[in-house]
Amino acid sequence: MKVRETCTCPLELVHDMIKGKWKSIILWRLRLGPTSLIKLEKDIEGITQKMLLEQLKELIEYGFVKKETFEGYPLHVEYSLTEGMGMEIIEALRIMQHIGIDYFKSHGMEHILIEKGVVPD
Repeated sequence: MKVRETCTCPLELVHDMIKGKWKSIILWRLRLGPTSLIKLEKDIEGITQKMLLEQLKELIEYGFVKKETFEGYPLHVEYSLTEGMGMEIIEALRIMQHIGIDYFKSHGMEHILIEKGVVPD
């Protein structure tokens, strides 16, 4: 985890917590509910299991994600958003998602949104 020791505002701190290519995407996927590592890896196109595990570890340490292990065989592990910070960050990501959708639409790229299932036909 790389968090600045000094920062000019709390936004810098949150930026450090969720920066990178994958963290916001992992958090956005987890808004749908608890899920397994395998399902997360399948749902997030292009991420490797190693990278996913690293990013999840950091998100857990920051308090955005929780990991629950269920006993039994085979061992079952689920990842989900925490009640506090995990659920709160989704509101910020929802705004970012809408800005991205508006950008695609205003630049004639709505077909990409339709292909990805982000907006209906």
